[in-house]
Amino acid sequence: MRISDLDTPAIIIDLDRMDRNLTKVADYARSHNLRLRPHTKTHKIPALGRRQVELGAVGLSVAKSTEAEVMLKSGTPDILVAYPVVGEKKLARLTEIARKANVTVSLDSMEAAKPLSRAAWAAGVEIGVLTEMDVGLHRVGVQPGADTLALARAVSTLPGLRWRGIAFYPGHIKDFSEKAKQDLATLGQALTSTVALLKANGLAPEVVSGGSTPLLWVSHTIPEMNEIRPGTYIFNDRNTILSGACSRDECAATILTTVVSVAPWRFIIDGGSKTFSSDRLSGASDVTFGEILEAPGARFHKMNEEHGFVELAGDSAHLSVGDRVHVLPNHICVAMNLHEQVYGVRGDEVVETWVVEGRGKLQ
Repeated sequence: MRISDLDTPAIIIDLDRMDRNLTKVADYARSHNLRLRPHTKTHKIPALGRRQVELGAVGLSVAKSTEAEVMLKSGTPDILVAYPVVGEKKLARLTEIARKANVTVSLDSMEAAKPLSRAAWAAGVEIGVLTEMDVGLHRVGVQPGADTLALARAVSTLPGLRWRGIAFYPGHIKDFSEKAKQDLATLGQALTSTVALLKANGLAPEVVSGGSTPLLWVSHTIPEMNEIRPGTYIFNDRNTILSGACSRDECAATILTTVVSVAPWRFIIDGGSKTFSSDRLSGASDVTFGEILEAPGARFHKMNEEHGFVELAGDSAHLSVGDRVHVLPNHICVAMNLHEQVYGVRGDEVVETWVVEGRGKLQ
């Protein structure tokens, strides 16, 4: 089957680019003695998780227990749920998963740790814990220093759990501006002082897990961190380009759409908010949702559920109804969650069709 045979909208994965991305990051982690634990929120496909493990990842990261169930199909020996697991049904799923793979959870409170301990103890399994530290995003996590020590100390006393170290997510650092460099230095100081405090109190962390795709290539410069959890790097997107973490020719995923209406000043594509992420371009004041590769001067500025509005700029494109265009999305992770299946291509040939098994796994 060829790309021209596909119905639209459809996510197209350039397999050569994807393979290069996977190998490049695996080689980087290996050369800097960093544990690579990719976050599968981007691809949500067990076959791609298996490929990451085959290339040397120590395990996989997920956000929810239902995602962890899906990723068991990858054959990964180790899963990190990088999100507090709260609720009886979630805990029941988690303990069953822990019978099949090593499971670790990151959390930031004893209110989350105690039920996890009870569930693990009752099920006769052991679950690892990384205590989450807030390094500036202010999303989850306790403060560095004494608060992190107190939580680690308390968690380490709970039956059924094994405290393994600390986790953090520097999602507030998205580029290499002067402000970002200052934030990165502050993060490094927090890690250095907190790890020293933990060690001084007999709690040397086995794992210091953090990182992100925007900071991927400076991971080896972050003090004490020994595990990285990038996700977007497998495909990359417009926001990854803006962060400086990839080049345009390292973007492996585009969304193929069809032009369904044309006017002198605009055209409409058959993909809207049910096809693309509504995330805007990071740091940009202009509202856009992707770049039309066949019309680089055009502006994809508005979406209804099934309509993508593309404003033309001069003679940036001469398109007709029925023409197909590729869109490089701002944020590929959310777009993947909207599609039932995606297509891996080499040249014009479709050589893989993957069901996005992790889509909609929100519990």
